[in-house]
Amino acid sequence: MKSDPLTFLINKEFVLDKKFYFISGNETTLIEKIKNLILTKFKGVGELNIKRIESVVGLVEETGLFNNKTLFVGKNCKGIEEKTLNNLKSFNGIFVFIQENSQKIKNVKNIFLKDKDSCLIDCYELDKNSKIKILNNFLERNRIKIDQNIYWMLIDRLDDKYIFLENNLSKILELGQENITAQNVNRILTIDETGKEKIFFYLLKKNKEIIGIYRDKITNTSDVNDLYYFCRYFCQLIIESKNQEDYNKKIPKYLFKEKSFLIDVFKKYNSEKKKMLLLLLSTTEKVLRKQSGLSLINGLRFILNIKKITIS
Repeated sequence: MKSDPLTFLINKEFVLDKKFYFISGNETTLIEKIKNLILTKFKGVGELNIKRIESVVGLVEETGLFNNKTLFVGKNCKGIEEKTLNNLKSFNGIFVFIQENSQKIKNVKNIFLKDKDSCLIDCYELDKNSKIKILNNFLERNRIKIDQNIYWMLIDRLDDKYIFLENNLSKILELGQENITAQNVNRILTIDETGKEKIFFYLLKKNKEIIGIYRDKITNTSDVNDLYYFCRYFCQLIIESKNQEDYNKKIPKYLFKEKSFLIDVFKKYNSEKKKMLLLLLSTTEKVLRKQSGLSLINGLRFILNIKKITIS
């Protein structure tokens, strides 16, 4: 069967009643969010065994002392076939598979779509209707009332990428009811050129300048993670764009001031550099998952490595 990602985002009472969950699509921040929601839900019922796997071929169930269920998590997992899944149904636990869209996984997605004990979750950029549902849920859950003009400004300007939409809603919540004015909301929805996001736009500056603004603006792990997701978003635009025209269409409209810079950066990339950038993202993602966040030094290395690849 197929489920809407909003089922997991909005309905916090969702039930893990399937054996297999296959999370796919092309919106990586939403894929990550859905995965984390499932993991959190699984932990919340007291079943704490989580095992990361790279292949389902030859997978053997390990019997624990207390016979707790296990959550198997596989990213780009190998060996997924109908016969293999049938063999795994006897395991005491559930499986979560994560893989971004490609021609190679079309048949795999069909397997999960047809299987009654499976859930296929396709994650794409949020459309207007999705943002309306998310915003309505956010306002209701936090008992916030806003002016209609502010409401529709949010719908029009909240980002289509989930991580940025979530971050902006968190900032609005921090304002408090009395401070949710059009002016304050507009400030939140506009990139602050004195803030941490600007570090990415220093990419072609000298290392000394990059390090200087990094040390000035990035002071804790929360800042590092915000910067990482911002940089990852633009790195993925570069990797996924087939040509400059394609890339140009994907640049968010609110970044009109930085558009020429972003295009200059894209021009420096060929297929080989894109592979290097993808490897950097993958390596950094592993560090982030292992440590539940990036340290200040890892964040600085990340941005300097992006520059190194860009100008090489």
